[in-house]
Amino acid sequence: METTHKSVATLLGDPKKAILRMSGPMMLAMLMQTLYNLVDAIWVAGLGPNALAAVGGFFPIFMIIISLAAGLGIGANAVVAQRIGARDKAGAENAAKTAVVLVILLGATMTLLSLIFIKPALILMGQSDDVLQLCLEYSYIILPFTIVFMLTNLANAILRAEGDAKRAMVVIVVGSILNMVLDPVLIYSFKLHVAGAAYATVISASVGLFMSIYWFLIRKSTYLSLSFDKRHLDLSFLWKILSIGIPASLAQLSMSVAIFILNRFASIAAGAKGLAVFTSAWRIINFGTIPMLGIAAAVTSVVGAAYGARDIDKLEKAQMYAIKLGLIIGICVMAIIQIFSKQIAFLFAYSSEGGVIFHDIVSALRALSLFLPGTPFGMFTSAMFQGIGHGVKSLVVTIFRTLIMQVFFCWLFVNVMKIGLEGVWWGIVIGNLTNAVVAFSWGKSIVRNLKRNKSL
Repeated sequence: METTHKSVATLLGDPKKAILRMSGPMMLAMLMQTLYNLVDAIWVAGLGPNALAAVGGFFPIFMIIISLAAGLGIGANAVVAQRIGARDKAGAENAAKTAVVLVILLGATMTLLSLIFIKPALILMGQSDDVLQLCLEYSYIILPFTIVFMLTNLANAILRAEGDAKRAMVVIVVGSILNMVLDPVLIYSFKLHVAGAAYATVISASVGLFMSIYWFLIRKSTYLSLSFDKRHLDLSFLWKILSIGIPASLAQLSMSVAIFILNRFASIAAGAKGLAVFTSAWRIINFGTIPMLGIAAAVTSVVGAAYGARDIDKLEKAQMYAIKLGLIIGICVMAIIQIFSKQIAFLFAYSSEGGVIFHDIVSALRALSLFLPGTPFGMFTSAMFQGIGHGVKSLVVTIFRTLIMQVFFCWLFVNVMKIGLEGVWWGIVIGNLTNAVVAFSWGKSIVRNLKRNKSL
């Protein structure tokens, strides 16, 4: 119990220390999750192109589930952290329990609908013959566990809301390692093939959920209690969670849509070669954003607690410190990519066939790495908006970057100015920079208004 209380004390204490102590575990967790996704794809690839296409074909549907789960987790995180900041433990527990009921109901609904419509959805997406059958085999194992994925994500969000980033990290790291270990065993040793990859995923997610249930309901070592009693739930928390969670889910989905559009621009600019270059370079840039995603998760919790305490100075200090920290990390990662761009490009172009795109990948890495230093200004402002309950503002910031600025500049450079593939890189960089300036200025304005309203 003492350890968790220390986590709450960290959350409510010095915002700089809170950001640092919560960011580290989340960075490691997201790094492991990214590594697991890569290793999982490698093991499945050993089954041949049909298996890889089948798992990849299910990915957009799985992304919808994960986006909704992540969004609701962010909503619960913000509302629970606000109540903890206001020293309202009963309210925090009520908000957390409301989120659990909401996720169970939505998870059950999504499971039923997805099992009914999965086959026509896959056919509509172009799946057919052997690939369709493999994809259905994989889907019918994953989809019944939708509630497990959603509850695991929610439990992780509640742990972060009470400042316990270490346990949140443990759940993700254990699940990722277990999945990487189970993949070759179930796929190859037990000869379950694609089904083995699906079973590895649901087993690892289930273990993570059981760990959270043990902490919350059996050992009861968490700050918040999630055991349901005869007291009625305060459904006023329902709208608060949804008002943050739904926009956060839509923001996640908008990023997937934006990548699809950017892929299209790369294809227009240079055909299959452009697509190969973009997807290769973008993997590295995404890898470089992992530390910032960890910081963003901390920002939502720390800002939420400060907002609940009506300590706007602390709120501002947390956001600005996070941006400075993210800027330093962004510059360092950018410098590493600039210096080692040729070595990194070689990972994707070591074959004789791949050698033709080597110099293009080097150019893409050097241009796209300029994306990183500006990222914290928009990303952490969005996280701050989530923390104070302004979910729609957070969504607007994300859409302004992904579906407006980046798409506009890519269209301008590729379709109008005919710059070619370089136009895609500079469209992304300039679009992100424009968003950084606008989002940061908007965030500063909102914080000033909060200060002004507090003083009235």
